[in-house]
Amino acid sequence: MFTIAQIEAAHDKIKSGAGFPSYIKEIKQLGVVAFETLVKDSCTNYFGADDFITSSLPKYTDLAIADNVDNEKFAAYLKIHQQGETDYYTFCTHCAETGVEKWIVLLDKMTCTYFDKEGKKVLEEKIPQ
Repeated sequence: MFTIAQIEAAHDKIKSGAGFPSYIKEIKQLGVVAFETLVKDSCTNYFGADDFITSSLPKYTDLAIADNVDNEKFAAYLKIHQQGETDYYTFCTHCAETGVEKWIVLLDKMTCTYFDKEGKKVLEEKIPQ
């Protein structure tokens, strides 16, 4: 199975949201089938075959997640992140500011879905291959 060290090595290669598709491709080859990232501290649960789960440690001090979702502002922040204009931490602060609590990536469907504090879907997107 894969390790957090392998996943972090793949993550360290990307500098902005523009590199996300190549990161996904690399961790999929490691055997990751899905992952869930919490915006508050970037703690991530990675799922593999046969109910395998491993979790990363928090990456930063807890961010406060806004109670209300600002879909329009989040979509704008996501777009600039995907264009390579922001780094990972900045994107996470933007998620918190706009009420996004977590995202879940399903590698078999190649989707990334963002959720608010109540578990409601904010946005789902296809990951480019």
